[in-house]
Amino acid sequence: MRIAVTGSIATDHLMTFPGRFADQLVADQLHTVSLSFLVDNLDVRRGGVGPNICFGMGQLGGNPILVGAAGYDFDEYRAWLDRHGVDTGSVRISEVLHTARFVCTTDKDHNQIGSFYTGAMSEARLIELKAVADRVGGLDLVLIGADDPEAMLRHTEECKAREIPFAADFSQQIARMDGEEIRLLLDGATYLFSNEYEKGLIESKTGWTDEEILSRVGHRVTTLGSRGVRIERAGEPAIEVACPEEEAKVDPTGVGDAFRAGFLTGLSWGVGLERAAQVGCMLATLVIETLGTQEYTLRRAHFMDRFTKAYGEEAATQVHTHLT
Repeated sequence: MRIAVTGSIATDHLMTFPGRFADQLVADQLHTVSLSFLVDNLDVRRGGVGPNICFGMGQLGGNPILVGAAGYDFDEYRAWLDRHGVDTGSVRISEVLHTARFVCTTDKDHNQIGSFYTGAMSEARLIELKAVADRVGGLDLVLIGADDPEAMLRHTEECKAREIPFAADFSQQIARMDGEEIRLLLDGATYLFSNEYEKGLIESKTGWTDEEILSRVGHRVTTLGSRGVRIERAGEPAIEVACPEEEAKVDPTGVGDAFRAGFLTGLSWGVGLERAAQVGCMLATLVIETLGTQEYTLRRAHFMDRFTKAYGEEAATQVHTHLT
């Protein structure tokens, strides 16, 4: 499968706060919050949902196509992605803006407060998917991830017009979208990705019930944190996959992106929904054990040992043939 991943391209500035955010919040003063957290450290990492997903797919041999907009400071980041199996030939480079930037603080309970600077991401709305498809010889699936909202709408409309299967993945952008925009973005999607909280927010903003949404998408994929993932299809039993045991819990940033990377790669292998979800959960576990979204190393023997322990010999045999 030729899978294009659209989404933000950014650098992450990650900080850790040794206390709890909840201890600093006064319930009757939330309308006048003014807080500053003294953090322990700062890590500057490569990020953005598009590259995060593509990096994971590249580690698994998935040959993903990254589609997004970056700044004139992208050269080093591009070289990194190219070296890790990502096709960056469809990245638009702004002549005047910096690459987008995510600034995030994580507390001791792994709660997060973050801010996102758009920068060159605003030019993603100028990208035409047809040009991407023509360059690579066609597209089998487009993941429409969190990006410039106008770009997300344009990519969705183009996929529908050109009958290209697409996956809707609003992620961080769901907070600023209204119900009509969300309805447009999810209607007709082959896959709809969200976490549990986003699932409820989608239903609240659209006014559609869970059943109504299932009737409008092929598959609803809901990540459940430490409990794994649930995949639902209209009229079919739900598929639930648990997470492998963690060796450490270092940083949750990028865990959802890693799941998507593994899941999409599993789909491209043709191993089925359950196996694809298992690959996604295994890759997500590697990320939560690592500081940064693209700092993990996928050692295949180690990956398969842990995958076998979590999901059994039969599942491992089906996946191992593709993990080359």
